[in-house]
Amino acid sequence: MRHLLAIYRAQLIFQLQQQLQYRLGLLIWILGMAIEPVVYLVVWRTVAESRPDGTVAGFSGAAFAAYYILWIVVRTMNIALTPWAFEERVQRGGLSPMLLRPVHPFHLDLAGFVSFKLVSLLVLTPIVGGLWLIFRPAVTLAPLDLVGFGLAIWTGFVMRFILVWALGLVTFWVVRVSAIFDLFFAVELLLGGRLVPLELLPGPAAAVGRVLPFYYAYGFPIELALGRLSPEAVLRGFGMQALWALVSGLALALLWQRGLRRYTAVGA
Repeated sequence: MRHLLAIYRAQLIFQLQQQLQYRLGLLIWILGMAIEPVVYLVVWRTVAESRPDGTVAGFSGAAFAAYYILWIVVRTMNIALTPWAFEERVQRGGLSPMLLRPVHPFHLDLAGFVSFKLVSLLVLTPIVGGLWLIFRPAVTLAPLDLVGFGLAIWTGFVMRFILVWALGLVTFWVVRVSAIFDLFFAVELLLGGRLVPLELLPGPAAAVGRVLPFYYAYGFPIELALGRLSPEAVLRGFGMQALWALVSGLALALLWQRGLRRYTAVGA
């Protein structure tokens, strides 16, 4: 354990130094990512304000503004190694030198992305603050809800990171996996609270969304921050994050063990 913690610490320091060298590029990238939720924000706030009661499924225009501004934070913090990147590693032999290091590649990737989040927060904070001043969502964020939001972001990121990393291991057996990955991210977009809050979906679709892991990486932290969840729903959300992290971790361990044998057998 001490050896692993030392590796994490060294990797975090190295990655932080590297990420800080590209602050301008990171700023441009995050600004580009902010365009999508701002479009959603404007559309849904307009729809809500056109209704007689000023709401859509219990969301006012101000609530939509808060939801999609917080969406930017959650989306940035949920960035993980894409399965396409893992596919390239396997097909081009990039995984081979990583196997020579005295630590599982998963830990190297996780440490690298954690450092990316820490640097992103420096750039993200003024962007979110600026959008909050522009759209002025009349929503009070309780301190306890914000603490839960911060915790849910990190636990949701770890859960999603394990899940996506495990999905990338499919490339050990399948040469072209774009269709599988596209389907995965399409379902995540529709049922994770990314495109619209889960409350806006039809009842059966929302029920399915609350079983799958995607909502607990995206919609759950945002709704927690907005105070829209009961204490029971908050506990259930953290429990589902832990459950899906465990299931994904077991799948990752199994796929890695079997996939690595296949990878080395073909002389990669």
